[in-house]
Amino acid sequence: MRGDAINDTSDTPEFAMPLDQLLTQAALGSASRWLPGSAGVRFLDALAQHPDRVATRVGGLLDELGRIAKGTSKVAPQRRDRRFADPAWSDNPLLKRVVQAYLAASETAEGLLKDAPMEWRDAERMKFVTSNIMEAVSPSNNPLISPVAWRTFFATSGANAIAGPRNLIRDFASSPRIPAMAEPDAFRVGADLAVTPGAVVYRSPMFELIQYVPQTETVRGVPLLIVPPTINKYYVLDLAPGRSLIEYLVQQGQQVFVISWRNPDERHSTWGIDAYAEAVIDAFSVVDRISGAGSVHTLAACSGGLITALAAAHRAAIGRVGTLASLSLLVTMIDQNRAGVAGSLVDEAIARTAIAQSKRKGYLDGRDLAEVFAWLRPADLVWNYWVNNYLQGRTPPKFDILFWNADTTRMPAALHRDFIEAAVHNKLATPGSITVLGTPVDLGEITVDSYVVAGSADHLCPWANCYRSSQLLGGKVRFVLSTNGHIAALVNPPGNRKSSYQVSDDNSLDPADWRGAATTVQGSWWPDYAAWLGDRSGQEKPSPAALGNADFRPLGGAPGTYVMAE
Repeated sequence: MRGDAINDTSDTPEFAMPLDQLLTQAALGSASRWLPGSAGVRFLDALAQHPDRVATRVGGLLDELGRIAKGTSKVAPQRRDRRFADPAWSDNPLLKRVVQAYLAASETAEGLLKDAPMEWRDAERMKFVTSNIMEAVSPSNNPLISPVAWRTFFATSGANAIAGPRNLIRDFASSPRIPAMAEPDAFRVGADLAVTPGAVVYRSPMFELIQYVPQTETVRGVPLLIVPPTINKYYVLDLAPGRSLIEYLVQQGQQVFVISWRNPDERHSTWGIDAYAEAVIDAFSVVDRISGAGSVHTLAACSGGLITALAAAHRAAIGRVGTLASLSLLVTMIDQNRAGVAGSLVDEAIARTAIAQSKRKGYLDGRDLAEVFAWLRPADLVWNYWVNNYLQGRTPPKFDILFWNADTTRMPAALHRDFIEAAVHNKLATPGSITVLGTPVDLGEITVDSYVVAGSADHLCPWANCYRSSQLLGGKVRFVLSTNGHIAALVNPPGNRKSSYQVSDDNSLDPADWRGAATTVQGSWWPDYAAWLGDRSGQEKPSPAALGNADFRPLGGAPGTYVMAE
């Protein structure tokens, strides 16, 4: 994920791919992203049935190309299109015409997609394939005509012509086969990132539990357990100082614990939703026993949110949810109905193929996930780095989130299977359709207060789906919509003047009406969340003098050992 892509504040993501369908595409390989399949046949058939529309579009393109040749065309890049920001693209008559012809052809392709009556699934599929192709053939990616490449060539005495191909060979030698977005030695975990003081107080074969050192004289009575995603590593919530949600909450007087998942391999292929849900319950129990509070807040993100919600629903079903003080979900999509382009790419046959692929290896490789993720935003996450790494011969700029994004983990085959099977029929949103630890679950039985955060520009978990997911919960919900993408909705420290969020305690409206009624607040949602937790955390008490207790003694300092494993 690129820096400005992560901090994208645009209102609507170009494409949205829910986690569970992203897992399917990652298992199937790269070819499926470029081939329209049967959707392409139906697209051509739809055009054949409307030749007048095709004639109008093609005629319009030919007329525009004529104006481009004569120099009278008004076609120009949008102001936010960074691909053609170099003045040479507009000052040089030849380059200007090349850009105009490209933009005119792109507009024609988009128009033909609109003109062809297709079902939602086919339309999304064709839009995805067409966009990837048009981004790939952009003149800005061509080293022979790019003014950026030529200017760098003369400025470096041709060094970029050597460094660029070298970078290309390095990046494509192994997965993910996309331009590198971060250098492997840009940061050190435990030295530059994940440095909030703490200790591992419990270790199981699946996870380490980290408790953080209080940074205030008193702490809130009810602790917080954080459950990170099962994809990548937990320190997205504990990045550089000043950009760490964990650090911020500790500084507000919150007792904070976090799960650090083990990076599984083929030996752990049988770890599925049940195993991960049981791990969350085990961690919850340890936090309760260490704190002695009698209840625990839980904050979970993305795939960790799915697992935690299911674990809470299981506890509710067996009458043991009483110790859950609250449930907070960050960019977590439970309701996957029409959730973006990937919903158009997945059916039962495709799902079975994807499951079989990961079963053969015993896991889904996180590098394959990273590749799929990048192609959701090809302009920002692929071709931007193509220009930087290969045309200019540069190394990517240092950015903590991009380093974390490249620090991938594997997913056990059983969890991959469980997520996909639950997604195909939207089982997570249907009461009783999914069984956890032997119990059919209903999220409506989770009656504690909840705090739910989504990103308006999230291309992984569309905010409207996250909002509808909040409506599945049975308690009072405070819903927050941050003007950021998937990761910036999490890494959103106070002080960013570009950030804002909408918030409301009424999630009974439909998504569009909610946006019209919700209050808009400038800045980060972190202070609002800290205050919300504080109101539900009881009386403050003196900070503990030591971490853990007699039953759970510290096993080593944070960030622990599991986060270091490749």
